[in-house]
Amino acid sequence: MKTLVIHPHDETTHFLKPIYQDIPNKTVITGGLFVGEVNKLIYSHDQIIMLGHGSPKGLFGVGSFNQHYVVGEDQADLLQDKECIFIWCHADQFVKEHNLKGLYSGMFVSEVVEALIYKLKGDKKLINESNNTFAFMLGSVINRPLPEIYEQIKKEYGWLAERNEIAKYNHERLALAE
Repeated sequence: MKTLVIHPHDETTHFLKPIYQDIPNKTVITGGLFVGEVNKLIYSHDQIIMLGHGSPKGLFGVGSFNQHYVVGEDQADLLQDKECIFIWCHADQFVKEHNLKGLYSGMFVSEVVEALIYKLKGDKKLINESNNTFAFMLGSVINRPLPEIYEQIKKEYGWLAERNEIAKYNHERLALAE
C-alpha cells in the first residue's frame, strides 16, 4: 500500500510526526506544492493521512502550501475511495459533509488556548501528555487495518482519558466512518 501523509509544516503540530514515522512506502508532504500537485499525489496513493490544523472546511495549508486549504472540498471526490485518516480540528464535519470514510477527529484540543476556549482544565503538561500519547499510540498501530486502528486507539488512549481531561475530551471526538 502506498501512503501519502499530508502534514503542513507547523511547529505546533510536530507532535504528530510519530503517527507516520514507521509507515513503509510513504510520501510525506509538508508544503511547497500547488493544488494540482497535491491532487496528483492523492490520486496515486492508496492511503491518505491528513494531519494538522483545520476547520470544518478542510485541512489548513498554514502558509506551507500555495492554498488556504491543502485538503478541502476540491479534494473530497479524490478521497472517496481512499483509506483515510483525518486528524484536525472539526475534521468530523468535513468527513460527514462529503460522505467520506476513515478515522477522524472532531475538535482536537492540542494547545492551551484551545483548552481555555473549550473551558477544559488542562495545563501545558496535560496537553503535552495527551498530544504525545495520542501520536505515539496511533503510530504504534498505524500499519493495521482501519477498524483495528480505531479499536486500539479508543482502548489505549481511553486509558489516559480516565485521568486526563484533555485526552478525555479528544477521545470522545474520535470516530470511524465505514
